[in-house]
Amino acid sequence: MNDAVEARGPQLPPSHPPKSPPPQKKPVEAPRPQPATKPKGMVGQGRMRMAVRNRRTAALTHRSDPWAARKTTAKALSVVRGWGYPRLDAADLEKVVHRLVSTAVADGGRRVSIHLADQDQRILVMVLSHHAADGSGVEAVLGELAAVRSVVGCGADTGEDGRRLWALLDTDPAPQRAPRAD
Repeated sequence: MNDAVEARGPQLPPSHPPKSPPPQKKPVEAPRPQPATKPKGMVGQGRMRMAVRNRRTAALTHRSDPWAARKTTAKALSVVRGWGYPRLDAADLEKVVHRLVSTAVADGGRRVSIHLADQDQRILVMVLSHHAADGSGVEAVLGELAAVRSVVGCGADTGEDGRRLWALLDTDPAPQRAPRAD
């Protein structure tokens, strides 16, 4: 074994540097800083996002077309009946959903979102048009909604995501009074 080492001669350093590994294809990116806490419910420039918690909800979305109101009315009634409100005035719910959706369709957006929620024996129906409306005619719509016997409140709001119209219906409305005959 000694003879083999002596035959090669003394070990000299190589005349060229050792082969280095190829560089990485993508540069290493430093981790992005994360805020300590994120503001909850904030979207864009300080606009609060609607949050519905601790209650049953349903969301329906349709293309904004002339028959969206009819389709949505049937689906909304089916959902709310599934929640088990035996004294719900179905005609009032249908009238409210149809009016809200047809108003949102008239705003000219591409789709309409319908949100249903229940709490304390009341049903919230909220419709979003996904199109910025000019706000004209909203008083007439709110007047029509307020005239419905089961409606205990209604309103409208316009934001970056479009116009929102809503109505709150009582699922156990007071009976209609008969006109007095004098």
